[in-house]
Amino acid sequence: MRFRLTPRETSFYDMFAASADNIVTGSKLLMELLGADSSARAEIAERMRAAEHAGDDATHAIFHQLNSSFITPFDREDIYNLASSLDDIMDFMEEAVDLVVLYQIEELPKGVEQQIEVLSRAAELTAEAMPNLRTMDNLTEYWIEVNRLENQADQIHRKLLAHLFNGKYDAIEVMKLKQVVDVLEEAADAFEHVANTVETIAVKES
Repeated sequence: MRFRLTPRETSFYDMFAASADNIVTGSKLLMELLGADSSARAEIAERMRAAEHAGDDATHAIFHQLNSSFITPFDREDIYNLASSLDDIMDFMEEAVDLVVLYQIEELPKGVEQQIEVLSRAAELTAEAMPNLRTMDNLTEYWIEVNRLENQADQIHRKLLAHLFNGKYDAIEVMKLKQVVDVLEEAADAFEHVANTVETIAVKES
C-alpha cells in the first residue's frame, strides 16, 4: 500500500461494512422466502422492505460523508461506485421478493433456489471482504470467487429461462416468473460490480 502523509477519513470503512452486513440480512430473507408458504410471504416482504430502507440510509450516509470529507481513503469516484453497487444489490433482492408477493406466485420454478444460494454465498464473501479495505489485504480471492459465482449465476439463469419456455407454463405465468429470475440475475451482476470496484481500488492503492 502507498505511504501517505495526509490523514484520511476512516469512517467509510465502517459504513461499507455495515452496508454489506445488511446485504447478508437481505440474502437470508431470500432464503427464508424459499421455504415459506404464500401466507407468510407478505411478512417476509415487509422485513425485506425494511432492510432495503436501511440499505438506502447506509448509502445516503456514505454519500453525505463523501461530500463533507476533504480527504478520503481512496478515490471519490470509487467510493461512489462501491456504495452505489452495494445499494443496487439490496434493491434487486427487495424487488424479487416484492414481485413474488405482488404476482401471487404459488410455486417458484426449480433452479431459483440455486440462484438464491449463489447470492447468499456472494453476500457472505462481500461482508467478509469489506473490513479488509482498511489494509487491502486478502482481497484477491474475494473478487476471483465472486466473479466465478457470477458466471455460475449466468448458467443457472440460462437454464431457468430454458425451463420457463419449454411449454409447461402459460404465457402470463412465464412473464411473471421471468421477471423474478431476471431480477435475481441482476443482483448477481451487482455483486460482480462490487467485486470489480474493489479490485480497481486495490490496484490503485498497491
